[in-house]
Amino acid sequence: MNALIIGSGGREHAIGWKIKQSSKINSLFFAPGNAGTNWIGTNLDVEITDFQKIKSVVLENNIELVIVGPEIPLMEGIHDFFAADTELKSIMIIGPKKEGAILEGSKDFAKGFMKRNNIPTAKYLTVSTDNLDEGLAFLKILTAPYVLKADGLAAGKGVLIINSMEEAEESLKEMLAGKFGAASKKVVIEEFLSGIEVSVFVITDGENYKILPEAKDYKRIGEGDTGLNTGGMGAISPVPFATPEFMKKVESRIIQPTISGLKKENIEYSGFIFFGLINIKGEPYVIEYNVRMGDPETEAVIMRIKSDFVDLMEGAAKGTLNEKTIEIDEQSAVTVMLVSGGYPGDYEKGEKITGIEKITGSIVFHAGTSLTGEDVVTSGGRVIALSSCGKNMKEALAMSYRNAELIQYKGMYYRKDLGFDM
Repeated sequence: MNALIIGSGGREHAIGWKIKQSSKINSLFFAPGNAGTNWIGTNLDVEITDFQKIKSVVLENNIELVIVGPEIPLMEGIHDFFAADTELKSIMIIGPKKEGAILEGSKDFAKGFMKRNNIPTAKYLTVSTDNLDEGLAFLKILTAPYVLKADGLAAGKGVLIINSMEEAEESLKEMLAGKFGAASKKVVIEEFLSGIEVSVFVITDGENYKILPEAKDYKRIGEGDTGLNTGGMGAISPVPFATPEFMKKVESRIIQPTISGLKKENIEYSGFIFFGLINIKGEPYVIEYNVRMGDPETEAVIMRIKSDFVDLMEGAAKGTLNEKTIEIDEQSAVTVMLVSGGYPGDYEKGEKITGIEKITGSIVFHAGTSLTGEDVVTSGGRVIALSSCGKNMKEALAMSYRNAELIQYKGMYYRKDLGFDM
């Protein structure tokens, strides 16, 4: 079959690299893709939310499987668009409909869903201008630091963790006044949970699910987890503290109640669910849901899936996931993210990248690259994900770090301390 992957980042390149290995795939397309995806498939000049143009390329290229990488097209209803179109409704699409995508699109909905389904998470209160006084009173019963989350998507900037009560009160008012636009019309105030985070992924057909390898993402720009938050500076899989005992709790207390809760609330769901968890003294709590695979976690996780990934996605799309099997490699896989100088603040684009052809022992997943003539140049904050496998985390990291030294572009930066807290 022919497949289309929607998106342009490292996650999409990694998924493409994996499904290209399947005997079920003939031709692979990306919309819009990047310099790396151009080498394993055909890039199409299509915006991720231009559903009419996506329809055209799907029909023109006889595409039977569509994998939606980022969250925005899901929240804008790409799956609904396919299901309602007589020419598209038979095409397999990986990713939930709009009703399911709200798990990521609204933190208020997600928290309410967890509460209704007895899924462990932090105490919270959703505040709007109508109940601001209640929100200010709720802050006073919490202890610092205070967590404020814009209800909607705010380009990764909508979560504030504040140590001062006075600053928290002021920030709450600013958010409700439009600091993050429509995303912060409602604000979720949360109890701060202290522990170590882990990302757990499943693929589901709405009834059955398969648990994919877990990963730990490193969000802060600076070593020792300091500085500003980013989209992710690297990832490690497996995660040492995610023991069989811990994962058994995750499955029984979080994964199973989530899948059964979606069914109970008549939310049709097929695709991936990302559980952003925190381990507090051996007990898992949910920080957030995402309705797609994580980035850069995918670039590590995908290396450990030995099964035919297309077979799993077919099962999710057709409701036959219970008939499929998943095999996980016991090796460690890591991803080291090379970023642009200045990221996550302002950074230059168009910097020529050299040395990619020298890489051996690692997979180069392109995240923010494009082609200028024959040159690969930077086009985003996160530029390249170097992923490696090894018998343990230390060996895999050594390989990625060794190869990172071979790649060059002006302003290149990467964290050299991944795994420091393991």
